[in-house]
Amino acid sequence: MFSKLTQWLGTRRRDRALRDYAIDDALWQATLERLPFLARLAAPDLARLREMTSLFIAQKEFSTAHDLELTDAMTVAIAAQACLPVLNLSLDLYRGWVGVIVYPGEFVIRKTVEDEDGVVHEVEQDASGEAWEGGPVVLSWEDAQMTGGSDAYNVVIHEFAHKLDMLNGEADGHPPLVRRWHAPLDSSGWADVFDHAYDHFCAQVDAVPQRRWTRFERDSLIDPYAADHPSEFFAVCSEALFVAPEAFEAAYPELYRLLARYYRQDPAQVGLAFTTA
Repeated sequence: MFSKLTQWLGTRRRDRALRDYAIDDALWQATLERLPFLARLAAPDLARLREMTSLFIAQKEFSTAHDLELTDAMTVAIAAQACLPVLNLSLDLYRGWVGVIVYPGEFVIRKTVEDEDGVVHEVEQDASGEAWEGGPVVLSWEDAQMTGGSDAYNVVIHEFAHKLDMLNGEADGHPPLVRRWHAPLDSSGWADVFDHAYDHFCAQVDAVPQRRWTRFERDSLIDPYAADHPSEFFAVCSEALFVAPEAFEAAYPELYRLLARYYRQDPAQVGLAFTTA
């Protein structure tokens, strides 16, 4: 009795959100044109993404900083990219927090870091995005528009990948694997592929002399920043999976398949449904 009532109330809330936060055709089409990597989705998947985007907007609170005007186009573009990674999982993975804060450009974040000698320092650094455990996602709108080019850059997907990684605590590159979505993948299988790929990438980065960094950055699909921590490697590779899947699959075939199984999407196969085979 109660389960049926709960299901009925949930359906009513969902239908109301889809009605109240419906995205009109012109705005949705403009969003797709600005985000060309979404063209890899089949028509039914695009329809589901559109609905999920409306539900995401209904659940989250968007705000801006430094007098930036928040427009419907900005909100839909960010929400659609946030929903893409969980399209075949669940929007429930973004529960527990509500805020999305948008800055005009890069912003300053303050962090506490411990050096090799155990001395703690307070540092400031410029950032294009930041995801807080249990808190908001903060984005640079300037950087959020720098996607769909020849590289694998996408700050929105990056920060929402961090949110998924944080579901079992501090981000560590090992997001929780829910059996109904990710079986037969398990933590041991994840570590075998992911940790090996991360160690190999770090070795590549360490082997490059400082004077050759510019060329390495230009030639590398994965930003060397990904070597900073396994959580950054997971987030940067998630960007590559969705924005430059063919190049990512060619460069890191095992890691590509691991992330494709995790997200239950195979973006390199345009318009094809994911398969666990």
